[in-house]
Amino acid sequence: MAENNPVNVAVVGATGAVGEKIIKLLENKDFPVKELKLLSSQRSAGKKVFFNNQELTVEEAKPESFDHIDVALFSAGGSVSKKLAPEAVKRGAVVVDNTSAYRMAEDVPLVVPEVNESDIQSHNGIIANPNCSTIQMVAALKPIQEAFGLSRVIVSTYQAVSGAGNQANEELSNQTKQYLNNEEMTSELLPVKGDEKHYPIAFNALPQIDVFQDNGYTFEEMKMINESKKILHAQDLAIAATCVRLPFFTSHAESVYVDVEQDGLTVEDIWDVLKGAEGVTLQDDPGTQTYPTPLSASNQEDVFVGRVRQDLDHDKGFHLWVVSDNLIKGAAWNTIQIAERLITNKWL
Repeated sequence: MAENNPVNVAVVGATGAVGEKIIKLLENKDFPVKELKLLSSQRSAGKKVFFNNQELTVEEAKPESFDHIDVALFSAGGSVSKKLAPEAVKRGAVVVDNTSAYRMAEDVPLVVPEVNESDIQSHNGIIANPNCSTIQMVAALKPIQEAFGLSRVIVSTYQAVSGAGNQANEELSNQTKQYLNNEEMTSELLPVKGDEKHYPIAFNALPQIDVFQDNGYTFEEMKMINESKKILHAQDLAIAATCVRLPFFTSHAESVYVDVEQDGLTVEDIWDVLKGAEGVTLQDDPGTQTYPTPLSASNQEDVFVGRVRQDLDHDKGFHLWVVSDNLIKGAAWNTIQIAERLITNKWL
């Protein structure tokens, strides 16, 4: 990125789990930052953060905060994005939004750069970062779709608690200690903070992520379904999802079943396209017990795929195991990649 002219960058939600990762990646990736402005809620304003050996003070996010900003990276919740993203655009910034606020808006590109980079250039000031569980799945599906076609996708997820924020991590830690000390576990957050009923996540599995919709699916499941169709430009693709929260801190795992359109394929054919896919690492050798896990994918930027198998009853059916760090590729790194492509391709 060094050949690009430096730009003024704002990070909204700078003290949150994803915001912290974005700041670290901006530094580690030598992103061409001229000036960095760190923004948050009034409650978190005043905190100190180091960036490139400089101490920066987090400021309260206000409309005027975006004066002279070129790129604004939002990760502070949908209500904040709806309120402040248009203000940032009005002042000349391009927004990369890491919430669900604009993902399904018709005039907003929803982007995973390895999958649909060219969609970025159609932006009208806002580009949406997809849901974390969607990002890793479509990164693995795109090379298969391009090479062999796709007619159906069925996914079951195994999602880390960090997808619900830092408080969820704390709740898992506290509940684990309580359980091991034979104490009653206190549950105040999961599966959904705003719902009436809460379940412990420690030593448990919660088949609910986000609120239930009228059709019986959760909002997380519908996000995966609708976002995947938009990103893959495949509105007729049949997709079903079941999203489950499990008691580990980082990285989401997914069991993905696909029906391809082409006849006569083998596991080796699927391997070949995945091996050449940008941002995807194939880890698949049953003979040596080689496959990705949430721990092995932690703090990594790629999407990892293993356990590729042909379905025993359907020749066109294949099963995949897909794992990626939900805070890195699932959020912060994908956001940075979009911003990088904006600058490199002169799409600001």
